[in-house]
Amino acid sequence: MTRVDRLLAGARVVHADRVAAADVAVAQGRIVALLPPGTPIEADHVVDLAGRLLFPGLVDAHVHLREPGLTHKEDIVSGTRAAAAGGVTTLLVMPTDEPWTQAPGHLEQKTALAQGRAHVDLGFQAALAREGADPLELARSGAISIEVFTADVPALFLHDSLASVIAALARIGPAGVVAGISPGDQSVLDAAERLGGASIEAFGASRPPAAEAMGVARAIAAAAATGARVHIRQVNSALGLATLRAMKPLADVSAETTVQNLLFTARDYVRLGAAIKASPPFRQPADVEALRAAVRDGTIDMVATDHAPHSPAEKAARYPRFGDIPGGMPGVQTLLPMMLHLAATDVLALPDIARLCAASPAARFGLGTRKGQIAEGFDADMVVVDPARESTIRSAEQLSKAAATPFDGVRVPYHVESVWLAGRRIAQDGVPLGPALGRVVTPRRDGLPA
Repeated sequence: MTRVDRLLAGARVVHADRVAAADVAVAQGRIVALLPPGTPIEADHVVDLAGRLLFPGLVDAHVHLREPGLTHKEDIVSGTRAAAAGGVTTLLVMPTDEPWTQAPGHLEQKTALAQGRAHVDLGFQAALAREGADPLELARSGAISIEVFTADVPALFLHDSLASVIAALARIGPAGVVAGISPGDQSVLDAAERLGGASIEAFGASRPPAAEAMGVARAIAAAAATGARVHIRQVNSALGLATLRAMKPLADVSAETTVQNLLFTARDYVRLGAAIKASPPFRQPADVEALRAAVRDGTIDMVATDHAPHSPAEKAARYPRFGDIPGGMPGVQTLLPMMLHLAATDVLALPDIARLCAASPAARFGLGTRKGQIAEGFDADMVVVDPARESTIRSAEQLSKAAATPFDGVRVPYHVESVWLAGRRIAQDGVPLGPALGRVVTPRRDGLPA
């Protein structure tokens, strides 16, 4: 082998199915070889990783960066710096900004905004309007996915019946990208609105597990009817999971949950209140246990964050109803530490993290030949974790404009030491380094119209 730019030597590499010792050779931003430890090779720089774990850079499939239009909450710079600090090297960015990303021009605008400002790689998702851009044009413009919303969105983007979801998927399928579907039921929300209620319990009742299960069933039935590839967002109830498990063989379907859904229950609202108000609402301990089993057995394909920050003032303000509090919380900086916390408490194994937070989302969203694995030919996006060093999550160290995390004070018996993007170190000990090196990535669409 010719001389390489960098050799990461002596690490235990965490793959989606195993942990194995290897030296990782990098040249021109790509991994060019995984070698038996100690293999002689000429390298410009050698990084000694003895005793360290080496994860693939994480791929977060559900992120809101709030730019354009909502930059008091977050922007590309702040959100990607937080991701870099935490070990997430690719963000797939949802379309619910101002304006919503629904046309090729909006994708072009976001691409321009990312140039020279993104500290990690970005892929942009588009929203399907009831009367809007041709999905093929969105795909040609680089959309990572096209999102179909079934509840709690402006009327232009609402697909609230089986017929409308089938029609939407029939449009998206030929474009060759995944259709993301947020499972819900607008009729249940409307009924809850008529009943009123300001309490936390009323908010939970407005988005019950039955509505999630109905949304999951509708999405899979529509996928089976059209042949479209569907990704179901944020499943978080045992009933939704049972529906998913029963119907998943009928179509080309993947599903996600979030790390917070693997940890919080409705009981945590008493302790954390507005900080964890988000949709769907947190459920009962039995639902959390069902979710944990589902990520282990593959019913849930990936774990994301739904990183959805709001300004501290917005979260702290007084609202007439709990349901009126802006929904969402930051997550990209704490995803890997909290997944490591779950591994330390025997909920997950280390390879589960690589599978759920890197290999699976990369493969599902058309990036599986370059992202999500430490393997020859892949981008050299990597995270060095020290298993002998403890860390504590602190709100004061969060780089998101949200300026706080509901995981404040959690002690993790691992430490995210350094983060690498395309073979260059972009963060060290939670501090982003150097210039913004992130690029915009687009999905592979084999055999589809150019």
